[in-house]
Amino acid sequence: MQQEMSLAEAEAVARAAHAGQTDKAGRPYAEHLSAVAEGVRSRGGSDELVAAAWLHDALEDGVLSEEWLDAAALTQHTKDVVRAMTKRPGEEPEAYARRILATPGARLVKTADLAHNADPSRLAALDQPTARRLTQKYAAMREHLGLVPGD
Repeated sequence: MQQEMSLAEAEAVARAAHAGQTDKAGRPYAEHLSAVAEGVRSRGGSDELVAAAWLHDALEDGVLSEEWLDAAALTQHTKDVVRAMTKRPGEEPEAYARRILATPGARLVKTADLAHNADPSRLAALDQPTARRLTQKYAAMREHLGLVPGD
């Protein structure tokens, strides 16, 4: 049996997979991954969930494959959370939220993801229509997940 990937290794894989990518504001994408991982840690998330936070966008963004995840030296729990966090093409937000809520730990990772995505300083770097659209999108997802202010 292969030894489980360390958090540092999960971070390195995520950073390498997303290398050269930027967020909507033009910042290096790894800054978002780092913020989500730290958000999970600061909310009391386990190492398994912090690893999932580092990898949470890898499948959705197409930088790592399902086959990679299947073979990765990660716990099943981490793999399940990464899969739950992966929005599928054409998937309705309600269905996405239901999958997150049905997967232990995924709500915590999504909470940290939404907190960073909705950070006013990040949104301020975007044009007004985009910032407004994203603010509404993030608020709707928070509602679907039953999140309240302070979550």
